[in-house]
Amino acid sequence: MKNKIKILLILSLAISTVISGCSTKTKQAVAANNTAANSNISQPSNNENLNSENNLPKSSDDNTAKNSSADNISPQPDTKPKPLTPVNVSNPSSLDTKRIGWSWSYSPKSSASLLSKYHGYAFGDTSKKIIYLTFDEGYEYGYTPSILDTLKANNVHAAFFVTAPYIAGSFKGVKNSDLLKRMSSEGHVIGNHSVHHKSMPDFTDENTFNAELTGVEAAAAKVPGVKISKNFRPPMGDFSELSLYYTQKLGYKTIFFSLAYKDYDVNNQPDPEKSKEFLLNSTKPGMICLLHAESKTNATILDSLLKEWKKQGYEFRSLDEL
Repeated sequence: MKNKIKILLILSLAISTVISGCSTKTKQAVAANNTAANSNISQPSNNENLNSENNLPKSSDDNTAKNSSADNISPQPDTKPKPLTPVNVSNPSSLDTKRIGWSWSYSPKSSASLLSKYHGYAFGDTSKKIIYLTFDEGYEYGYTPSILDTLKANNVHAAFFVTAPYIAGSFKGVKNSDLLKRMSSEGHVIGNHSVHHKSMPDFTDENTFNAELTGVEAAAAKVPGVKISKNFRPPMGDFSELSLYYTQKLGYKTIFFSLAYKDYDVNNQPDPEKSKEFLLNSTKPGMICLLHAESKTNATILDSLLKEWKKQGYEFRSLDEL
């Protein structure tokens, strides 16, 4: 009888050991799967093209994940921009002057080395759910006040790229200079978009090129409390190796974009709901988003767009942090 009891105890212990081992392996497998899932964050792809409505990037699980709080508060803009160390070239005339275009989203892989060398940016930190929101201000159609109201209500800071004529202009009695004062006082970055809004690779003479940027600085200097940051967005996204070199020699970063759409035609505005859906489905960590402030559609969808981005866990950062 005692022998039978011993045998039963031994069998019971063996079974318990096997079950415990299986449980440990199961937990390890689950942990491994969770780690893999958490690392499956959508990253920028140079092969994606946003020029066609039929070729929109698919939203990832990461993009649609909801944050526990819908009230993310964006950090205050960095008041101390990171210093830029210009690249020195002994013979600038040897640099390529060929115009390189920019698509609605990503540049060709061949441009990556140029952007890296000459302080060009299309993305920020892609390891975090961060958005760098930017607006181009070539013209004023009365929507900037509404855009500023919406940004303030959502505690979001953005960057506005302005031309010299924009600074001096007005719309229905409202001076654009007053809008710039408001941008500055509310913590937004004011960037340089050139004087004449021409393709920058066409300005191969250094003095002529420089005047396109310093002219905007001079126009802004006439507006109390307004200063142009060292962020330059080339009109149409056009650039060359030489234009990138000239830009960074003046202490500027060249700011491109990783998401944009055809929102700039004031006489043919895109559908608001389709536009919002497109932007949300195309959102990626670290993206620099370009919207045009003359767009009625953008002014209409901005509030719900910002709220949805926050629900997805995104924060908004300043270009000065790049």
